[in-house]
Amino acid sequence: MLAAAACLATTRTLAPRARVAVGVSLATALPVFAFGMASLPAYFVTLASFSGVDSVTGLTGVLLNTAGAALLVLVGLSYRRRLRGRCPRCGHEHTGGHDGPLVHPRASVASKRTRVTVYLLMCGLLPWAGVKTVWTLGGDALGVTAEAWRESNKGESEVARALSTVGIDVTVLAAMAGIFLLLGLMYPWGQVFPRWTLFLSGRRVPRLLPLLPAWLTAFGLSLYGVLLLIFAPLSAAGVLPRMKPTGGFTTSSGITWMVEFGGLAFGGLGFGLLVAARSYAARTRPICAGADAPVPAPAE
Repeated sequence: MLAAAACLATTRTLAPRARVAVGVSLATALPVFAFGMASLPAYFVTLASFSGVDSVTGLTGVLLNTAGAALLVLVGLSYRRRLRGRCPRCGHEHTGGHDGPLVHPRASVASKRTRVTVYLLMCGLLPWAGVKTVWTLGGDALGVTAEAWRESNKGESEVARALSTVGIDVTVLAAMAGIFLLLGLMYPWGQVFPRWTLFLSGRRVPRLLPLLPAWLTAFGLSLYGVLLLIFAPLSAAGVLPRMKPTGGFTTSSGITWMVEFGGLAFGGLGFGLLVAARSYAARTRPICAGADAPVPAPAE
């Protein structure tokens, strides 16, 4: 109800105090919806591996929170642009209308700083993916044997078991999809379909095609990764209860290290998506075709 009232108020001319109240309301409601969508990546991996859904009601709630968060972000962004005297549609300062076609910029590469940052964050995947690959290939790591790992995951779907027989863990495969998305956000082939896409070759990539999955998964992965990175050392130091060995682990140190590796992987991928998506959004922002003397606005 608070979000709905704030959204309706953004369409009206308000006094300064009312504008502050609307901004506070949007800023208060958005985190509620955002935390409600935090488990979206986990549902994606479950569905992609054909493992079924534990709770249809839970998935429905996550999807509704996701839609609510996305719509609130769009409303808040448009409202902020109008308050700053910028076009609510394209975000640029210009005279003239904002109801005509949009002009899209040429394909470009992300800045060197963005690329270096994303590549460093992607390195967080290496320890976690390396350990899981060792297990799927029949090796031992962190005190866990390959047999014990397979036994702890015997409830997986047929697809996940088939992939593990050739040394591919389904969660590592999902991480590879995330890396593919990261590269598309940083390089021109994420803005114009490359030759290997056959019939789509040379056409402009719809702007929301890579941005939506990036934004929708980045928050949940980042939050989950940060929580794991904080929990693991505190548990090892005895500040929090020590983790008991489960799922094939034979020592507390082994499962603690795996949790830390998971935090590096999920946090690295999540924050990498945030950085790359921000760059992509700024580089691909279109301008209203009917604008007179457009002035590029800074990235938001």
